[in-house]
Amino acid sequence: MSEYITTSGDTWDVIAKKLYDDEYKADILMAANREHISTFIFNSGVKLNAPDVEGTDEDISLPPWKYDADL
Repeated sequence: MSEYITTSGDTWDVIAKKLYDDEYKADILMAANREHISTFIFNSGVKLNAPDVEGTDEDISLPPWKYDADL
């Protein structure tokens, strides 16, 4: 796990996009930083835990029951 220091105006999805190139992984950041869960827009200098995320080929925008669907 690494650490991320916020800049003024950061939001969960913006941070996820910066770290993981995927704003939909904001939930991973939120789960690792429960003490900041009520923060919507960060001030600069807040230290957040940034979990390592394994890459996946699955389209995470789909609901879990559709990952293995044959189309």
